Amino acid sequence: MNYGLLSLLPPVIAVVLAIKSKNVILSLFCGGLAGTLIFCAGNPFLAVKSIIGDYFFVQLTDSYNAGVIVLVVFIGGFIKLMEKSGGAQAFGKSVYRFVNTKLKAQLCAWAGGIVIFFSDLGTPLLVGPVFRPLFDKLKISREKLAWILDSTSSPVAILIPFIGWGVYIMGLIQAEFENLKINQSDYTTFVQAIPFQIYAILAIIMIPMIAVTKKDFSQMKKAEIKAAAVNYSFEDSAEDEGKDKTEGYSKKNAKPLMVILPIVVVFATLFITLAPLGFPFKKVDGNEFRVALTMGYFFGAVVLMLLIRVYKVQTFKDTFKVYVDGMKGMTDVAVTLVLAWSLGSMISALGTADFIVNAMKSIQFAPGLVPAALFLFGAFVSFSTGSSWGTFAIMMPLAIPMAHAFSIPYAIGVGAVLSGGLFGDHCSPISDTTILSSTGAECDLVDHVKTQLPYACVNGVIALMAYVFAGFTKSPLAVVLAVAVLFAVIYVWNRRDVKTT
Repeated sequence: MNYGLLSLLPPVIAVVLAIKSKNVILSLFCGGLAGTLIFCAGNPFLAVKSIIGDYFFVQLTDSYNAGVIVLVVFIGGFIKLMEKSGGAQAFGKSVYRFVNTKLKAQLCAWAGGIVIFFSDLGTPLLVGPVFRPLFDKLKISREKLAWILDSTSSPVAILIPFIGWGVYIMGLIQAEFENLKINQSDYTTFVQAIPFQIYAILAIIMIPMIAVTKKDFSQMKKAEIKAAAVNYSFEDSAEDEGKDKTEGYSKKNAKPLMVILPIVVVFATLFITLAPLGFPFKKVDGNEFRVALTMGYFFGAVVLMLLIRVYKVQTFKDTFKVYVDGMKGMTDVAVTLVLAWSLGSMISALGTADFIVNAMKSIQFAPGLVPAALFLFGAFVSFSTGSSWGTFAIMMPLAIPMAHAFSIPYAIGVGAVLSGGLFGDHCSPISDTTILSSTGAECDLVDHVKTQLPYACVNGVIALMAYVFAGFTKSPLAVVLAVAVLFAVIYVWNRRDVKTT
């Protein structure tokens, strides 16, 4: 049955409510309920019965979906242990004596953000308090630190297939492949999409580029000039750091080994379990991969708990409570996944993507512009909602069918959606990572947004042009050209600032 314009109602309701309410779970539920109301001819009783019985229960009993939810729960426990162990701060302090210049401090904070790749929300709260005293001592602005934290949290996490971000995204991809009956691996598609996650790559590369060339521009340049004139006391900063300790983000007995060894255990378990199956050179069954990852995070958590006890950071009772709390904290993610899978299945049954594709073909929309359009719409939704994950849930059921219909490689379509969601999230003052980055750097939120926005917009515009290039050429060289353009822009913009001062 052709539902025509009605097929647009569920995603439109989800987007509008997400923008208005800033609540992704409510938005996805209402969008799904609108879909079942269409199927049930407006009968609310049957619609509620259908969304629960025909969608929620079906999604939860699917073996793939169940495996993803179990994995996400184990990841949550591991991440919370890492955040509360104090190991990251101990690791940071161990390099203090080697970091004595502005360049080294910025590069070390950048590297620290990359090392804490397993938690986008953990990066600001772990790395920020470690490097804030050092940045103050070397007269580097806290706005600069907040930008580094923000640019090494989500942009790093979104590139890793075996942490919560990757698992969540692959779950959305797989759901669409099943709806379209596409025989392709979600893991393979995610890996192929990495070179097309252009905004994330630009955001990460921009930090060392700015640090090495010393070519800050716009509001960040003003913040750096202001910071150079301020006399921070390192002792005062140390007192601030002491306050963080009372909040549980730093433990005096913690050791750098508490970060290094658990991560090594996760990787070792993954490779030991999957190597007999040919990993990473051969395709591995998705279920085997998720089981191995779950084992890795479990053994990593066990090792970390033992280290916490060995170094007398806290009692086993408190440690186990942190672990369980971390698992409980993933409830929202699990609920979001079930709602997203349900909405995606509903949108497929309504033929929403087909309707959009036919409309675009009727106006002779150039297929090469599809990735750029996905990037722009994803950025709009993410900026308005402050949620990149919610954006992915809304956009993926539209992006993959559109890529399929216009013969655009799935990797490019997925990369465009992920980059758009990340770009909007970076610019949004209501994003959780934006707020936490300013908190971790102890920088005013408005100042952080004001100084980061020009950098984010430069990367966003370059990414948009790169997606136009990728859409027409289907070449991963788009990211190489984007990096080259970014370097040129930084150089030219700085020269312009010098002439106008």
